[in-house]
Amino acid sequence: MTISFSRLIGLLLLCLLLGFAFLLPLIHHGDPLEQDLLQMLHAPSGANLLGFDHLGRDMLPRLSAALRLSLGLAALCVMSALLAGVLAGVFSALYGGWLDRLLSMLGDMCLALPGLLLVLLLAAIAPDSPGMLWLGISLVLWVEFFRVTRATLRPIVQAPGMQASKLLGFSAFYRFRRHLWPALAPVLTTLTLFSFSSAIMAVSALGFISVGVRPPTPELGLMMTELLPFAWEAPWLLMQPVIALFLLLISLNLLMKEERK
Repeated sequence: MTISFSRLIGLLLLCLLLGFAFLLPLIHHGDPLEQDLLQMLHAPSGANLLGFDHLGRDMLPRLSAALRLSLGLAALCVMSALLAGVLAGVFSALYGGWLDRLLSMLGDMCLALPGLLLVLLLAAIAPDSPGMLWLGISLVLWVEFFRVTRATLRPIVQAPGMQASKLLGFSAFYRFRRHLWPALAPVLTTLTLFSFSSAIMAVSALGFISVGVRPPTPELGLMMTELLPFAWEAPWLLMQPVIALFLLLISLNLLMKEERK
């Protein structure tokens, strides 16, 4: 199996960002919350590669911690949505009837409000709660997994091979592994990458408007808000979370580009 140049670049970028987020704390023991007011807006140097922010905090561990938070929270949201959506889609395709109507109605209810508004409503119930942020984004994402799984599997459930396996008494797990999963796996790979990208954008957008994550917790969107007033005085500070978010999203999109072929 060959790998295209675009996918190789995307995979390399993603691995570099993951390494920066999760391996940097093993070799650099800086505290992302520690302040040194004498170093406020200090430019990058050999001793401090990314400089210091407006409160004298080292940007290197802060950017690493922000990436860990965005990646971890987005991964948790996507895994929750994937599990709930695929299970609901499989049961809906297999059994139909009232269960299909109930699950479809729940999906329509989640889509009745714009995703950002739904998250904001949940965040208003429990302010400053990352748990509500996770719940809101998961509720937005699971519907796509449910609908794609349901639409992909419904024709296969009625196929002769699936019906023959059922009549021969094969287990539900065997039927899923033999007939359903081969058709579902390629679609889920692309949808998971797309949902991961959407979750990262949602976390950053909500952090930009100070929802779910509060200072001094480092988060990409929140860092942009904090550093925006110093854009002319110290533009290198604002560009760091912007470039990190851009590279993260472009790496996922390059991987998706290959998966869609």
